[in-house]
Amino acid sequence: MKKFVIERDLPGAGNLSAEELQAISQASCSVVNELGKPYHWIQSFVTADKIYCIHIAESEDVVREHAMKGGFPVTSIAEVKAIIDPTTSTVTV
Repeated sequence: MKKFVIERDLPGAGNLSAEELQAISQASCSVVNELGKPYHWIQSFVTADKIYCIHIAESEDVVREHAMKGGFPVTSIAEVKAIIDPTTSTVTV
């Protein structure tokens, strides 16, 4: 399984209500459950006009399938190649 960062252009995302964000979350979870493939939505970060999501899937194609079935925009998808943080002494790949 691979980890992906998905960028979604969504003008006004930062102004979405708690109810609207909950509806997006529920839609994503429903699609994940219906995919019939290994897929994990880890978390998403909402900014003023974008949502950045972290997903784990077998391929970019499966990430695109999730987006299509959920009606979610996809601006870009990037596979994570390494993870670092302030405590990094070795790189996790």
